Amino acid sequence: MSQAKVPAWVNIALIPILNILLAFLVSGLVILAIGENPIEAAGYLIYGALGYNEGIGYTLYYATNLIFTGLAVSVAFKGGLFNIGGEGQAYIGGLGVGLICLSLDHTMPFYVIAPLAVIGAAVFGAAWGYIPAYLQARRGSHIVITTIMFNFIASSLMVYLIVNWLKEDGRMAPNSRTFEENAWLPYLHELFSPLGIDIGDSPLNLAFIWALLCCVFVWGLIWHTRWGYQLRTLGTNPTAARYAGIDTAKVTIWAMLISGGLAGFVGLNEIMGVNHNLLLNFTAGYGFAGIAVALMGRNHPIGIILAAILFGALYQGGAELAFEIPTITPEIVVVIQGLVILFSGALEHMFKDRIEGFFIRRAVA
Repeated sequence: MSQAKVPAWVNIALIPILNILLAFLVSGLVILAIGENPIEAAGYLIYGALGYNEGIGYTLYYATNLIFTGLAVSVAFKGGLFNIGGEGQAYIGGLGVGLICLSLDHTMPFYVIAPLAVIGAAVFGAAWGYIPAYLQARRGSHIVITTIMFNFIASSLMVYLIVNWLKEDGRMAPNSRTFEENAWLPYLHELFSPLGIDIGDSPLNLAFIWALLCCVFVWGLIWHTRWGYQLRTLGTNPTAARYAGIDTAKVTIWAMLISGGLAGFVGLNEIMGVNHNLLLNFTAGYGFAGIAVALMGRNHPIGIILAAILFGALYQGGAELAFEIPTITPEIVVVIQGLVILFSGALEHMFKDRIEGFFIRRAVA
């Protein structure tokens, strides 16, 4: 009863902002402990991420991957599933993108390759999410255990395929050949340049627009469809969902298919948008970071966009910070990112009871 008296913006905005501020405060103490000025460090971090066009482009480029993986975690979580397999699903999704581009770049134009690559990313990522979903829904295996294991299987599978089958002949590097340019996603600075709009030279590409469209898709699917209602019912109370006649196994499998497909779109950004070849380790931890993005964004697409931009800013600003102040090594930047995850995830309820109690008392008075 008392929860209803707390304004919605308190849980949606105030508490996450306080958690982030506390994370930055502790990060400042860490920087102070190594003998550097935290105010100066914060200035470099903010300028590196948001102070010039190229920095903003890199921030949004990193955010693109985090939007995909954050949405993937969110869809599964709405059904009560903790999908930690985004890393493997993104890896296999990238394989799907790479196979499409390698097969068609010599014969097909971009407008044929691009939609097929989108389908390939979704199908391969969804297929990698299907097996853990089936084991959870039909055999009772725990989704956390199976998705973790499938991350390692995906990594080993990619090493085998690239080293033994897809590596470019005559080269030691474990990469495929470079795609022809008609299999590249356009960079946004190239699209905007003829219009006289300068957004800086960065890896930001058309995948960012696709990520925003996926946010709209997830919003409509979860909150404005019958299936979305079934998914949320399953996540809230599986017993009630079964009594209501919902096929919980079917909903579970479909949730993981959609989740895996969304994670697979990381391959569009990395393989087709930036690297232009199939290579190892392109996921770079985005699948795991997406868990923090989804938690911080309260599993809502708008929140996920904002959280992804924050983490993208930490990635880009952290690189600038490590360059400008060499004593703040990349490992210290990882510590800062970890503190944000800690306070926004594991400790997100630290202030919750006190703040809600304050607003409840105000409402009663």
